[in-house]
Amino acid sequence: MTRSPDDSGPVDRAIRTRRAVRAFRPDPVSAETVAALLDLAAQAPSGTNMQPWRVYAVAGEARTRLCDAVEAAFLAGDAGEPAHRYYPETFFEPYLGRRRQVGYGLYALLGIPKGDSARMKAQHARNFRFFDAPVGLIFTIDARLAIGSWLDYGGFLQTLMIAARARGLDTCPQAAFAPYHAVIRRHLPVGEDESVICGMALGYADPHAPENRLTPDREPVACFATMLGFEGPRGA
Repeated sequence: MTRSPDDSGPVDRAIRTRRAVRAFRPDPVSAETVAALLDLAAQAPSGTNMQPWRVYAVAGEARTRLCDAVEAAFLAGDAGEPAHRYYPETFFEPYLGRRRQVGYGLYALLGIPKGDSARMKAQHARNFRFFDAPVGLIFTIDARLAIGSWLDYGGFLQTLMIAARARGLDTCPQAAFAPYHAVIRRHLPVGEDESVICGMALGYADPHAPENRLTPDREPVACFATMLGFEGPRGA
C-alpha cells in the first residue's frame, strides 16, 4: 500500500525527535544492540559503494580508560591537533548567529552565566566522558579518501542516529574528539592511515537533566530551498 506524503510514520517521528543529548542515564546498551545499529547504518549510500566508515565502540573499562585519558589531556590545557578543519576560521552570518543561539541556550539551561569560563570548560569536558552515556563511538576514515567519502560519512552517521532513536535510544555526535587523535590512538587500535572524524555518545537520555530540554530551531523550507516547476503555492 502506498503511503500518503503526509503520513507521519515511525521514521518521521525518529527524525523529528532526534536531539543532541548531553546527559545520559547509566542503563547499559548491549553489544548486540550496538552491532545491529551499525549494521543498519551501513545501509547508507556511498559513492560506488566504497563504504568509507570505520567505527570503534567502547563500553565498560575500555570506555573509562579512553575517557580518562582524553579528559585529562583537555583539562591539562592540551587543545589537541585537528587533522582536518570542521569549522571556518572566521564565523559569519547567518551561521554565527545560529551557533551563538545554541551556546546561549545550553548555558542558560545549565545556569552558566556569560563569562564563567571555568564552568564552560567543565561543561565542555563532559564531552570526553560521552556525557555519561554507557557507550562511546569513535568514527574514523582512511585519510587518503577525498571529500566525496566525507559527504557519504554524514549519511552513515545520520542513519545511525535515526536508527538509534527509533529504538528509544539517544545520541550526541561529538566533533570535540577529533583533535585528540594522538591520545585516542594510545587506547584504540586506530591506524596511522585513519583520520578521526568525531565521537558519538549512545544511550538513554536522562529526562531530568535541564540540558536535554535544548531544542534548537530549524529554518523553514522557504528559507533554504528554491522550488521550481511545481504547481501550487510553493512552486515557482
